[in-house]
Amino acid sequence: MELRCGGVGSQPVGRRMDGDTRDGGGGSKDAGSEDYENLPTSASLSTHMTAGAMAGILEHSVMYPVDSVKTRMQSLQPDPKAQYTSVYGALKKIVRTEGFWRPLRGINVMVMGAGPAHAMYFACYENMKRTLNDVFHHRGNSHLANGIAGSMATLLHDAVMNPAEVVKQRMQMYNSPHRSALSCIRTVWRTEGLGAFYRSYTTQLTMNIPFQSIHFITYEFLQEHVNPRREYNPQSHIISGGLAGAIAAAATTPLDVCKTLLNTQEHVALSLANVSGRLSGMANAFRTVYQLNGLPGYFKGVQARVIYQMPSTAISWSVYEFFKYFLTKQKLENRTPY
Repeated sequence: MELRCGGVGSQPVGRRMDGDTRDGGGGSKDAGSEDYENLPTSASLSTHMTAGAMAGILEHSVMYPVDSVKTRMQSLQPDPKAQYTSVYGALKKIVRTEGFWRPLRGINVMVMGAGPAHAMYFACYENMKRTLNDVFHHRGNSHLANGIAGSMATLLHDAVMNPAEVVKQRMQMYNSPHRSALSCIRTVWRTEGLGAFYRSYTTQLTMNIPFQSIHFITYEFLQEHVNPRREYNPQSHIISGGLAGAIAAAATTPLDVCKTLLNTQEHVALSLANVSGRLSGMANAFRTVYQLNGLPGYFKGVQARVIYQMPSTAISWSVYEFFKYFLTKQKLENRTPY
């Protein structure tokens, strides 16, 4: 069954979800191919949200051990027992000295945040992208529309994920006193107040808005070249997603280092920098990182960040595109009389 919008609603045949109004492949397509991108009316909000939630949960669950290593490698003044030179070496050392399950501590709070955050993230992106392409009257994919849509989606995503990030990163740190997510939440709430869960929000947005703009623009650009007919093609989604994530991650590592410092409030580092009380604000975080480690400090953990983001975005896009295809196909088949 070819998944087009012809016969569903009043949209013209061949209109694509990314706003492209070109006919997707003409008569040269195989009868059995499924051009699932031609679904502006069939791919509903609930489809985008469900596919997005599944993508977020699987992405963060699979890559969580690497994320734990990244958090530790970004530490400005790590404990001598928690100094690592590679991701693999760090994982081996953590498992050997702290237990097999230690790299997974905090994964439950990350899953609870990733589901709703990614549901809103992808739903907002898809709808904003389509709307902005219409506004710009762009015949095809507008990179400006993709970048703006990604930025708007980030606002919703980070509002949900920021508290989860704070709890997760505090539990990931070496010698963390927090044994469970609930105890961490209670301690932070009691000692630092509600604002602690959003202390790094502006830094998070400052990092994630350029990250997601680069990410979405690169992904859509690569899709235009490796998957021009926008069919469901797992290999193209994996390649485009992985490369987009790697490029965006490397470019925004300095902001991620500052975000980690604001989230963890690393006591040894703040003491050496003569910071009394709590560190807040992106500008203060940037100054503290430079004061302690100079320019190289902004790229601490860049290897782990790229190694984490490349498969993360590949997983996220491939899972998202699969569920979007699968759910839309199911809905169309249920409507089609046999």
